[in-house]
Amino acid sequence: MKIIRYFIEYTIIKFLFFIFTLLGYEKASNTGEKIGKLIGPLIRDNKKILDNLKESNIGNNTKERKKIISEMWGNYGRILSDYPYIKDFRKSYLKNRISVEGKSILNEIKKSNKRVIFISAHFNNFELMAMFLEKTGIKLAAIYRPLNNYFLNKTMEKIRTRYICKIQIKKGKSGSREILKHLKKNFSIALMVDQRVSEGIKSNFFKRPALTTTIPAQIVRKYNLDIVPVYIARTNKLNFKIIIDKPIHFSQTASVANITDRLNKIIEKKILTNPSQWIWTHNRWK
Repeated sequence: MKIIRYFIEYTIIKFLFFIFTLLGYEKASNTGEKIGKLIGPLIRDNKKILDNLKESNIGNNTKERKKIISEMWGNYGRILSDYPYIKDFRKSYLKNRISVEGKSILNEIKKSNKRVIFISAHFNNFELMAMFLEKTGIKLAAIYRPLNNYFLNKTMEKIRTRYICKIQIKKGKSGSREILKHLKKNFSIALMVDQRVSEGIKSNFFKRPALTTTIPAQIVRKYNLDIVPVYIARTNKLNFKIIIDKPIHFSQTASVANITDRLNKIIEKKILTNPSQWIWTHNRWK
C-alpha cells in the first residue's frame, strides 16, 4: 500500500509543478500559498504542531499559534511552487529576488581558501542557501537526507544536483566516508542541523532534549574548522534574504555535546525571528 500512496503523492506533486510552470513565478507562488493553507492541515494534524509551539513557548495564546501555523502552511505551499523555478534562480533570471547580508564573509572564506562548515535549518526555501553558496565559487558539498517517497526523491535529487549543489552527500555511514573524502579535497560542507536523527545525541532544543546530529562537532574536533551559520527568510512573500553569520571558532578540545548545544541555541535564535518560516511539522522531541 505504501508504494501506491507514494506514487499518488508523486503524481500530484508533478502535476502541481506543471501547473506552477504555466502560471509564472509570482502567480505560482501566490497559488502555492493558498494550496498550502488548504491542504496542509489535511495532511498533518495541527494539534501536534500547536503542542510543539506551546511547549516551545512560541506565541502567547492559541489564536497567535494558529496564525503562525497558517502562515507556516502558506510558506510550505510557496516552497513547493518554487521548485520549478530553482533553475531560474540558478541561472540568475530571478537573481533580483535574493538579497544577501554578509557577502564579505564569503569573500574572505574564498580569498583564504578556507574550508568551513556551513550550518542551517529548514527555514523557508532552504534549498536556495546551498545554491547561492556554490554560485559564489565556494567548493561545496551538501549533506542531505533522502525523502521517504523514492519516486519523488529521484526528482528532488535531480533538481538538487543540477541546480542547487552538484556534490550531494546522503546522510549515513557511506555519507560519512564521502564527507571525509571531500574535506581532504578542500571542500566546505553544508548541512541542516534541525532534523531528528537516530545517530545523534540528546541536546536541548527550546529547553527540551532533542536528538541532534553531531556531524559538525565531529568535524570541528577532527579538522579544526570554523562553523558559519546561514539563515534565509522570505520577504514580501516573493523575495528572499540570505544572512551569512560570522564564523564561529571552537576549540578542538570542546566536547561534542557543548558544540552541539551551542548550534541548537543558534538555530533557536533564528527560529524566534520568524517562527512561521520554520517547519514545525518535524517532531524534534519524539
